[in-house]
Amino acid sequence: MTFPLFPLSAHILPEGRMALRIFEPRYTRMVKEACSKDAGFVICMLNSKGSKENNTHIFPTGTYCKVIDFDILDDGLLGITVEGVRCVSISNISTEDDGLRLGDCEELEAWTCNVDIDELSPMNERLGEIFDTFDEVSSLYEHVKLDEPLWVINRWLELLPVDAEQKQHFLAQKDCRQIVDYLSELIE
Repeated sequence: MTFPLFPLSAHILPEGRMALRIFEPRYTRMVKEACSKDAGFVICMLNSKGSKENNTHIFPTGTYCKVIDFDILDDGLLGITVEGVRCVSISNISTEDDGLRLGDCEELEAWTCNVDIDELSPMNERLGEIFDTFDEVSSLYEHVKLDEPLWVINRWLELLPVDAEQKQHFLAQKDCRQIVDYLSELIE
């Protein structure tokens, strides 16, 4: 399937939520079309080593997202909240006249995550502390799933201040063990 692409320096994963301010005309059009068709778009990470001219400035793994809420903000801009649905592989990126990029997207298999929630201690407790401390994060979620390993791992991967290349490396793995080991070292 071909979907509009929304490149960002941040990333969102399945079941993750993100608040966005939409101000560029191409992205306003993208959101309007997605909402009118009950469809979505792909949030993808920017590759600082890539080129905009040949669209290599977008990493190949993104997340198909749907708009779950919208509002006009105090500054008159469109504010939306999106939720990640599934990870996708992006190829054949093209650019429309207004600069909106489209990519052919293929759904990626979900990670294998045979990790018991006890193995994530204290990761899940620290994530709970973040949700308790930062309302801008916790207010996005109706339910915090600190007892679901994959949910905890995905939220950490979204929040970690590591570069996009490192996040893409983790996303390319077929098993969540590498990110669990990384997070365990980091948090302990």
